[in-house]
Amino acid sequence: MAKLGKRMTSAKESVDRMKQYALDEAVSLVKNNAAAKFDETVEISVNLGVDPRHADQMVRGMVTLPNGTGRNVRVAVFAKGDNIDIAKQAGADIVGGEDLAEQVQKGEIDFDRCVATPDMMPVVGKLGKVLGPRGLMPNPKLGTVTKDVAEAVRAAKGGQVEFRVEKAGVIHAGIGKASFTEQALSENVTAFISAINKARPSGAKGSYMKKVALSSTMGPGIKLDIASLSAG
Repeated sequence: MAKLGKRMTSAKESVDRMKQYALDEAVSLVKNNAAAKFDETVEISVNLGVDPRHADQMVRGMVTLPNGTGRNVRVAVFAKGDNIDIAKQAGADIVGGEDLAEQVQKGEIDFDRCVATPDMMPVVGKLGKVLGPRGLMPNPKLGTVTKDVAEAVRAAKGGQVEFRVEKAGVIHAGIGKASFTEQALSENVTAFISAINKARPSGAKGSYMKKVALSSTMGPGIKLDIASLSAG
């Protein structure tokens, strides 16, 4: 087992692994323990009482974080006609049609989010096996298949985060940077938890939100007291 460095050892010692912290205290600890030489991402992990193997227990959706993510999100748009210029003016990094589809088929995927207009879905639909496993397949339920290309691009650039429960019933997402203020991070956490609660599926029985933890890229996990989350 690798020996922990002084920084990580100190960070772990500052956290009671058995305690569930109130949101404001947890955020403060995360920021204090983010001592790497880069601006660490603050991540949230939510353990849900669902089995996503059943369709009526799938949890998936979008949430716009009030203070953004701190990331530079590269957005690709499948469009044609006037929507090409509209997408570019809205800030899309890559815009194309058949040519973009050919690049994706070759594995040339230099983007973090993908948007498509409805009339491009015959083309995009063929890319499901490539984009699907990466979580990049446009979906009308998530607002990424839309006629309003400009709004979709601005939302993706402005702090919109997609979430989807994994096989073990866990959702992971980045909700900001360690350089954010404590208030900004707390507001983002509250918005994210609220979205998870609103996405509660009909098949979820018993305890829905079982565990929540915060951490920074290089820091220890800190358990949250779910009752302290105003939207919980």
